[in-house]
Amino acid sequence: MIYKHDPASIKGFLEDTSNLKSGHTPGVFFPETVDELAELLKSAVGEHRRFTIAGNGTGTTGGRIPLGEYVISMQKLDRIGEPVPLSDNRAYITVQAGVLLDDLQKKVERSGWFYPPDPTEKLCFVGSTIANNSSGARSFKYGPTRNHVARILVIMAQGEKLNLSRGACRADEEGIFRFSLPSGREMSFKRAGYRMPDTSKHNAGYFSEEGMDLIDLFIGSEGTLGVIAEADLMLIPLPSTLISCLVYFRNIEELFGFVDLLKNPENGISPRAIEFFDNHSLEFLAAKYPEVPGTSEGAIFFELETAPEREEYDLDILFDLMERCNAMTDESWMALDRDEQERLREFRHALPLIVNDWLSRQYESKISTDMAVPDDRFRELFDCYRSSCEQQGFVYIIFGHIGNAHVHLNILPRNHEEFVQAKALYRKFVGKVLELGGTLSAEHGIGKLKAEYLAGMYQESGIEEMVRVKKYLDPFLVLNRGNLIPAVYLETEIH
Repeated sequence: MIYKHDPASIKGFLEDTSNLKSGHTPGVFFPETVDELAELLKSAVGEHRRFTIAGNGTGTTGGRIPLGEYVISMQKLDRIGEPVPLSDNRAYITVQAGVLLDDLQKKVERSGWFYPPDPTEKLCFVGSTIANNSSGARSFKYGPTRNHVARILVIMAQGEKLNLSRGACRADEEGIFRFSLPSGREMSFKRAGYRMPDTSKHNAGYFSEEGMDLIDLFIGSEGTLGVIAEADLMLIPLPSTLISCLVYFRNIEELFGFVDLLKNPENGISPRAIEFFDNHSLEFLAAKYPEVPGTSEGAIFFELETAPEREEYDLDILFDLMERCNAMTDESWMALDRDEQERLREFRHALPLIVNDWLSRQYESKISTDMAVPDDRFRELFDCYRSSCEQQGFVYIIFGHIGNAHVHLNILPRNHEEFVQAKALYRKFVGKVLELGGTLSAEHGIGKLKAEYLAGMYQESGIEEMVRVKKYLDPFLVLNRGNLIPAVYLETEIH
């Protein structure tokens, strides 16, 4: 076991991409084996220690930043296995929590396999993507990380190992989980009793539904119920051919019409990703990519998996859909080979880098949303975002996962007064999203930054249900205190 407490070693664990500045810790533990991790947690109560579990610092919600707790870094648990075929169409791979997502994806692709989850930040730890049920552009077709996890090894808060395969434990008709720990201790508790929002992406609070699998309670629980140390991840064959395209539109109504056509399976295609860029996003990108047409009101990026024998047929369908919606076809960007697709991928990922560079000269943090609503309420939310920002004269961009009714609004304050105004507007947007039946977080999770808003979504009764589950599995509140559940609720007795 490695332990470091000097300021230089600690400093990097007091930050992530959330801009939260209040982190502090006595020291950082680096377990090098699963057994060391289990022993560390087993002694936590006797040593009067609480822990914050640290991924690789790519999160946006402050989840890995300690507020006085010790830190457990997962970076030394980085063993990665080999793909194990189960059939021609299915395989799995065993990985430890500290494996980089980028390393995992590259390794399985070299063997002809494909791991679909694709959070934008490839340098995140795989364990963190499971703990946060991460998603990304390809979630439109493949869903979030949860859909691709077959087994997890969880180290419980008191150090016991729970080796949990999908299907091994489900909530019964009364919503109760029953299972045994290796020590022989019998566990029995009821799932959280609330309804989830009717959105295609949702990552706010403990998962709960009738007949749910226990594995899905830990996935997305943000490290508050146990530490995910190892997992078996499901793989599918690597698609042989891919069509990538960025389509520009002069008219926002025609853009929305194109999205509806892409999402309609009756048109004969099934994109794996459908992404949006508004005109302000394109203006930022034009600084680096002068070929971006200045007359465009927005653009849609999409990816479509195909096969060599079907590629021409799919292209004909796509060009027909573009023509029906008056797309700026001649100015649009069709990428059919790997090199061109990589250049288009770089274009997509350039936006946050360009925006962050602009922000660095303003000395204020951006205010960003990660909310989603049911499909039929999306246009109302989009219009609310845009009209509200225009009325207040903000610099802003809207981009992201339009296929899942989930776009990111970034308000870019030019001074502190605008920052305060933007924070107030964010709170109004939270109310609007909840009014529309949406979720506070579609992919980034709650962490510490958004915990205060969770009661508005679930009401106090829902938060108390989460506290009940948390206290059953972590009775001494050893793990990730302050993440997801507002700390004030953990201080009260739940009956």
